[in-house]
Amino acid sequence: MVDVFDLTIIGSGPGGYVCAIRAAQLGMKVAVVEQNPTFGGTCLNVGCIPSKALLYASEMFEQAGHNFDKLGIDIDGPRLNLPQMMIHKDDVVSANTSGIAFLFKKNKITSFEGLGSIEKAGKVLVTAKDGKTQSIDTKNIVIATGSVSTDLPNIKIDEEKIVSSTGALKLSKVPQNLVVIGAGVIGLELGSVWARLGAKVTVVEYLDRILPGMDADIAKQFMRMLKKQGFDFKLATKVTNIEKTSKGLSITTEAAAGGEQQNIEADVALVAIGRKPNVTGLGLDKIGVEISERGQVKIDSSYKTNIDGIYAIGDVVEGPMLAHKASDEGVVLAEKLAGHTAHVNYGVIPGVVYTSPEIASVGKTEEELKEQGIAYKVGKFPFMGNGRAKAMLAADGFVKILADATTDRVLGGHILGHNAGEMIHEIAVLMEFSGSSEDLALTCHAHPTMSEAVREAALALGDGAIHI
Repeated sequence: MVDVFDLTIIGSGPGGYVCAIRAAQLGMKVAVVEQNPTFGGTCLNVGCIPSKALLYASEMFEQAGHNFDKLGIDIDGPRLNLPQMMIHKDDVVSANTSGIAFLFKKNKITSFEGLGSIEKAGKVLVTAKDGKTQSIDTKNIVIATGSVSTDLPNIKIDEEKIVSSTGALKLSKVPQNLVVIGAGVIGLELGSVWARLGAKVTVVEYLDRILPGMDADIAKQFMRMLKKQGFDFKLATKVTNIEKTSKGLSITTEAAAGGEQQNIEADVALVAIGRKPNVTGLGLDKIGVEISERGQVKIDSSYKTNIDGIYAIGDVVEGPMLAHKASDEGVVLAEKLAGHTAHVNYGVIPGVVYTSPEIASVGKTEEELKEQGIAYKVGKFPFMGNGRAKAMLAADGFVKILADATTDRVLGGHILGHNAGEMIHEIAVLMEFSGSSEDLALTCHAHPTMSEAVREAALALGDGAIHI
C-alpha cells in the first residue's frame, strides 16, 4: 500500500519545523521536505542564530577593549581571532540544527532531502541534488519555504566583495571599509558586528530615516548612538552602481530624488534592502495557487490557499518576516488541522534589533496611532535613572509605553537599551490580557533590575515616575 501522510511540509525553518513537531504531537503522520542537508532554514543556518553568535562575540570584544578598565579589570588590548569566532558561530549553528534532527526523530517525523514542489493537491515531488525524484502522497501540504534576500537591479552578489547577509556572516577578514546598503534590522545588526571588530561602516539608506516601521522616537535616538559608535549615515540616498576595482569597490550613489553622483570606496558592500518570499521552484503557477503582487502566497484566516489541502505560513505569506511569527502560525495551523480552535494575535508580536544597545518593540508606534486617529498618552523612563543599568555601564536608552488616553489600555511598548529583547515580553503579556498601564505600575518588580525601568514608564503614565 502507498504510504500516505496526514501532513507534508515543504521547508524546515522556524515555521515548518515547529508546525511539524506540533502536528506530530497531535497525532498526525508528518513528513518534511528540506532541500538543504541541515534543518532550520535560513534562520538557524545563515540568519538569526549565526548572526546572534557573532553579535555576542563582537560585543564581548568591544567590551574587553573599551569597558573593562572602567570596571577595574586591566588587560592588554584584546586581540581578534576571527577564525575562532567563526568556529564559535558554526558550533552554535550545528548544535541548533542537530537539535531539530533529534526532535524530528523523537516525534517520528519523516524527512526527505531535496527540492520540494507540488504536483497537485495531495502530491509533493521531491527532487534530489542528483536529479532523482520521488513522490509523497499526503492529505495536506504546507508551504513554509521562507524568504530570500532582495537584490539590487544590475548589481550581482558574489558573496565575497558584494555580499548578502549570508556572505556577511562568513567574511575571511575584517573589511577596512564596509558599505551597508539598507538601514533596516539586518543591515544595522551585521554592520554592528564588523564595526566592533574594526571596520569603518557607512550606511546608505533610500529613506530619510533608519529602521522604517519602528517608532521614530526610538530610531532617532538610536541613530545618534550608532554615530557615536563610528557609523556614518547617508540617508535619502540610493546606490546606482557598484564597480570592482584593483583596490576593492567603487560605489556610486546619488540623492533618492536624483542629483549629483558621488562615489564611496569600500572593501565590501553588504546589500540588505529587505527580503522577499521564496516560492521559486514550488510549481505554484502550474497548479494555480494565487500569488499577490508582492509575491506572497494568498491565504485565508486558516492559512489555506485557494486550493483545498494546500496551506502556507511564515515569510511566504503576508505579515512581518519574523521567525517567531512563523512558528506561531505553524502551531496554530497544526491545531486547526487537528480540529482545535487557535489563533495568532498579530497585534502582539514583538520585534527586536539585536544591536548594542538592543531595540525591542511590540504593538503600535506613535506614528500608527496618530494615523489611525487614536487618542493616546505616553510614558517614558530613561535607563540613566535605573540603578542596575548604571552598575552595568548600560544607562543609554529608555522605555516608552503608549496607552489609550481614555481606557489606559496599553497599545504599544518600545525599549531602547541593554537586553531590551528580554524585557519587552512583560509588555507583550500585559497586552495579551488587554492590561492597563496601571496594572503594570502596580506590579512589584525586583530591585535592582533593569526591568524596573519598564514599571517606571508605566508609572509615568499615571501620577509620575519615582526615580526621575
